[in-house]
Amino acid sequence: MLNTASGMVYKPWTKIAMSGVIAVAISLALGGCGDKSHGNKASQSLVSVNGKEITVHQLNEELARANVQAAQKDAASKQILSALVDRQLLEQAAAKAKVDRDPNVMQAVERAKAQIVAQAYLQGRVASVAKPEKAEIEAFYKQNPPLFSERKLVEMEQLLLDSRQITDEFKASLGNFKSLQEVAAWLDTKGVQYDRGEVARSVAELPPQISERLKDARKGQLFVIGMGPRTMLVQMDTVKDNPVSLADASAQIEQLLLNKKRKEAGEAELQRLKAEAKIEYLDSSIEKPKTELKEVVKKKADDDISRGVSGLK
Repeated sequence: MLNTASGMVYKPWTKIAMSGVIAVAISLALGGCGDKSHGNKASQSLVSVNGKEITVHQLNEELARANVQAAQKDAASKQILSALVDRQLLEQAAAKAKVDRDPNVMQAVERAKAQIVAQAYLQGRVASVAKPEKAEIEAFYKQNPPLFSERKLVEMEQLLLDSRQITDEFKASLGNFKSLQEVAAWLDTKGVQYDRGEVARSVAELPPQISERLKDARKGQLFVIGMGPRTMLVQMDTVKDNPVSLADASAQIEQLLLNKKRKEAGEAELQRLKAEAKIEYLDSSIEKPKTELKEVVKKKADDDISRGVSGLK
């Protein structure tokens, strides 16, 4: 890959070559590894690659980004250090080949830089958002009994397959099946691939098209749920009460509410910037947005809440 890239320095870049060097160029533009002019005397150098050093600080930063657990730190450190050496070699080769001067790479660097700076600004603005009070947590708990105090857990078996496999022959045979085992056996005879598993989910966490069907379902009932390109065949086993106490739910509710506050603060800051800015749409073919997509934002917030409580087993 390196030889290919080097041979194309003064020729138009292909998409394949570009994808291999953009990350390198971004790293070069934003500050390469091992720059001694910015080194910390307290940092311990681990490896020198053609005179450029890789330090403990860099390794620890990568470990933190990867969210490596303490028990896996030793093994992960070796892998990450090897990757840092590889990256250093590629950065040096890219600099020698003047990859960072390619127009497409320069555009990618500017785009990445703009995204990083904008994200850092927004994170700084929402970092001071206060954690929710105890009363807020208790109110959220009481206002959402299906998620907590009246939580019901559904245990079911499922088959997941490509919707294109739901043929007329399959539909005609479906009424004769009494269990997922029979469905799976039939699919096996037809050479149809599928994923099979047993799941337990809170009714409130399930997508509406599934939870609605489960309300009146009886044990052992088999039904089909279309989900676009995938189709789910579900056989319900049991629905049982599975309440979660306020004490057990408090930590997750706190994080959910904090995330919600930060999201609202970010939206408010963006709206403030829009209100104070002079935004002109110079291309007449571009239609100016008439309204903010508040419903989309609200739906996403609701989805975030559902995902946030999915860990309460």
